[in-house]
Amino acid sequence: MQRSGYGQFCPVSVAAEIVAERWTPLILRELLMESHRFNDILRGVPLISRSLLSKRLKELEHAGLVVHRAPPAVPIPGYYLTEAGEALRPIIMALGEWGHRYVRSNFEHQNLDPSLLMWDIRRRARAEYLPAGRTLIEFAFIDQPRADRNWWLLKEPESDTHDLCLHHPGYDVDLTITTDLLTMTRIWMGDLDIPVALRTRALRMEGLNVLRLSFQDWIGLSVFADVV
Repeated sequence: MQRSGYGQFCPVSVAAEIVAERWTPLILRELLMESHRFNDILRGVPLISRSLLSKRLKELEHAGLVVHRAPPAVPIPGYYLTEAGEALRPIIMALGEWGHRYVRSNFEHQNLDPSLLMWDIRRRARAEYLPAGRTLIEFAFIDQPRADRNWWLLKEPESDTHDLCLHHPGYDVDLTITTDLLTMTRIWMGDLDIPVALRTRALRMEGLNVLRLSFQDWIGLSVFADVV
């Protein structure tokens, strides 16, 4: 693919031409977090257009970082990192840790996104701490517009994965978590302790005791929550 570069032989330069392209680090983050289907990657980078995401994925394929294939026992093909792409894991993680430690000093309104937050929660939630049967957990963000206010996390019986539902799936809700978007984001990023949020009523939970008492275990938190 033809595109302008930095015109330098330095390895930092030639690597940046591939990895530092706008949106590419976020796409790599999604692939590293086991998002393989096009729509799943798009949900993790919601502000990118479908056409630009397709273009960036093709560029990563051309550079040898990504391959589009269907693994054994998976009927639908997806995007998977090659050995060269996987080798970027410590770099992407270090970039996130650096950003968490030195750049993100507060949460600006324009950076708060209930869709991205819930997508992160969905893939980090720990099914082993939830009951074996069907479990439906509702998140209610009281400060959001009606279209973004309610989200449902559904775990089917004996499943180790979760579905994120934009509409009520029709089952009884086992736990309702009521809060505002900023509070839940601060909890997720490790900036606000869950006991403090509960004590101040910034976070409220109603439902099964087993889910309320194990909230800190099954919620998972961000991969960067432990960064000081």
